[in-house]
Amino acid sequence: MGADENVRARVEWLRKEIRKHNYHYYVLNAPLISDYEYDQLLRELQALEAEYPGLVTPDSPTQRIGAEPVEAFERVPHPAPMLSLSNAYNDEEVRAWYERIVKLDPRVREAEFVVEPKLDGLTVVLHYEQGLFVRGATRGDGEVGEDITANLRTVRSLPLRIPLDPEKPPAPSRLVVRGEAIIFLKDFEELNRRLEEAGERTYVNPRNTAAGSLRQLDPALAASRPIRLFCYAIVEAEGEVPRTQWEVLQRLRALGFPVVDDVSLEKDLEGVLAAYRRWLERRETLPYEADGVVIKINDLALSESLGVVGKGPRGAIAYKFPAQVVTTQLLDIGLNIGRTGVITPYAILEPVEVGGVTVRQATLHNFDYIAEKDIRVGDRVYIKRAGDVIPYVIGPVAEARKGDEKPFRHPERCPACGERLEKLEGEVAVYCVNAACPAQLVRNIEHFASRGAMDIEGLGIKVAELLVREGLVRDVADLYRLKKEDLLSLEGFGEKRAENLVSAIQATKDRPLSRLITALGIRNVGATVAAELARNFVSLERLAQASREELESIEGIGPIVAQAILDWFASPANRRILEKLAEYGVQPQEETSAAAEGPLAGMTFVLTGTLPTLTRQEAAELITRHGGRVASSVSRRTTYVVVGDSPGSKARRAEELGVSKLDEVGLRALIEGRSEPAS
Repeated sequence: MGADENVRARVEWLRKEIRKHNYHYYVLNAPLISDYEYDQLLRELQALEAEYPGLVTPDSPTQRIGAEPVEAFERVPHPAPMLSLSNAYNDEEVRAWYERIVKLDPRVREAEFVVEPKLDGLTVVLHYEQGLFVRGATRGDGEVGEDITANLRTVRSLPLRIPLDPEKPPAPSRLVVRGEAIIFLKDFEELNRRLEEAGERTYVNPRNTAAGSLRQLDPALAASRPIRLFCYAIVEAEGEVPRTQWEVLQRLRALGFPVVDDVSLEKDLEGVLAAYRRWLERRETLPYEADGVVIKINDLALSESLGVVGKGPRGAIAYKFPAQVVTTQLLDIGLNIGRTGVITPYAILEPVEVGGVTVRQATLHNFDYIAEKDIRVGDRVYIKRAGDVIPYVIGPVAEARKGDEKPFRHPERCPACGERLEKLEGEVAVYCVNAACPAQLVRNIEHFASRGAMDIEGLGIKVAELLVREGLVRDVADLYRLKKEDLLSLEGFGEKRAENLVSAIQATKDRPLSRLITALGIRNVGATVAAELARNFVSLERLAQASREELESIEGIGPIVAQAILDWFASPANRRILEKLAEYGVQPQEETSAAAEGPLAGMTFVLTGTLPTLTRQEAAELITRHGGRVASSVSRRTTYVVVGDSPGSKARRAEELGVSKLDEVGLRALIEGRSEPAS
């Protein structure tokens, strides 16, 4: 059946798009879309050409391997075509590939397979003569590459002479090896950190960094980049060559080439699929970027006899991981307001599938991040989603800009309540410090009523949402004016439940001062800091009048925490909340120095890990009730570190400083005056 004009137009559009993306990916090292999106375009074109063979032309992207090399480097013909691989995205597609090659040659059913990581870097072809490295080239269009010998010589993992061990058998008089140039993730992060400190432009991802560093004219720049090399194929060799892929890897390693360690040899297809799942589970912990695994028939003669289809050998296939990085359009930037007033920008995106999930929004971290990356509304942006991590914007595809993108200006006032936003020196976060801000209110109420704060039984987030939605509560102080009659109209509330909630709220009016300070939700003020504030200032009125110097004189309170406290009490809306709390009869118990006579008087404790019977809050209250004080960090003035299960760095810090440690039993013994050895 002939193709209609719509099909012809679609085929021509696909070819044009693929050529454009080939040029940006292979020539400019500035891809406009992700590998996954490119594969989908190519797959659609392949499917249409298979259905309508009359549309196939000699210059179609399906009939060639890659793109033309740039003219800045000398052209280097490859001794054999540098083929790329067909891709599979699920087990069914791998099984279909397997069944196709079994039909071509039944011996495949008895074949073994080698499973290697599909490294995400720049393919390089290395030439050796008489054991010396003489030339290195890029893959280019698969037939002809670019001579980057001078740059490759700067890669420390590339052997300039083989074999490295003179006791090993000599290298062939001529040897051509294929490998991948990559940058490890930790090296990439360190490189970007150094560039940022020097005020230079940072890189988007390791793959582009490695490719760009090797495909430029100054070897000194390549030498300054932490590029590594892994080799995996012998393209050509004088004399006898290994007969299996497994032996190729062993031979390369013996000659001194870097080879990935955890390649596996599998006896059948089920072993291959199991190996893929193991790689997928380890994906987040790999030291380098890999976008899948490569499955190769181990018997090289059998693999070669299967021939080539399209752009790749039939005897191997790439089984791709679910895409983690894709590109899409940034439609707008929204603002989210958290419980503590932090204003967080987020990206509103053209929906795109990444990691098997359709993503419509992604985090932009903070306003400084948007400015540093020069992310603009209307940009095409890179989106990453790894494992269960919230999707985030890596940065813009600057090469795809058309000129109508709009730079983003962060707001000066809270979009929910209109209060002026604040940014503390040394922090990247921007805050709304109005505790009555409607965008913060539900979370504020939930926190106020939580177990570690005022501990109001029956008041969780669902009830908080009801109270705010019905207009019964406009700030946390309004909880204390609720009556049973107010609640009866709410969904799920009868006489008994309404009575219980009102009673539970009223019962908290005389909670300890430290509980109320915790409940107010002051930024960076948790239970430990709240206890210190209550101990030092004995009333909310006195705390509200505290100076910066008084606050910073308290152990555990530095400039950032002090400023957060000052900001909270400086807000007129927050001061009104305190007035209302007093008006409604909330009179927290003053935490005087009476406890200073207790058995723990003069002692400072730090808590770490999970205790057998006490929560962190309960342990802190137990200590303060008996005269001790609880600090958030270990210092030489710490008396004991109370250690539970799975302790963190505080336990190690105690050992470094020689601070004694206690478990929960030892703590109780200390309170009761019994003698228990401390470690």
